[in-house]
Amino acid sequence: MSRTEAQPAPSSSAAAGWTTLTFVYLALAIVGLIGTWTWNIQAIMQASDFIGDWTMSGPAVSSLTTDLLVAAIAGSVFIIVEARRLGMRAGWAYVVLGLVTAFAFTFPLFLAMRQRRLVMTR
Repeated sequence: MSRTEAQPAPSSSAAAGWTTLTFVYLALAIVGLIGTWTWNIQAIMQASDFIGDWTMSGPAVSSLTTDLLVAAIAGSVFIIVEARRLGMRAGWAYVVLGLVTAFAFTFPLFLAMRQRRLVMTR
């Protein structure tokens, strides 16, 4: 039996890289976008000191800000390196998009597109 006969034919969605994991990442991207922008819009409407609120609201907020900032920087490095490794174009665009939307949106979005790329190159 040849190798192609032993394996079931992939479904059309799997062939395009649309796996369950891809949809999980996309769902997280949507939650990240809606969740962050719900608060961002509220801050804009209240004319909040957006950057100042990150560090001036007490030690707990400063701790969370540092935690998320370091994770976003590490994630950005991962995005650029992994996009290059996999031959994905414009990996840098996810980082830039994260600066104007939310990293909680662009990182899972990148992971979804990375998952599709991995599935399609198998």
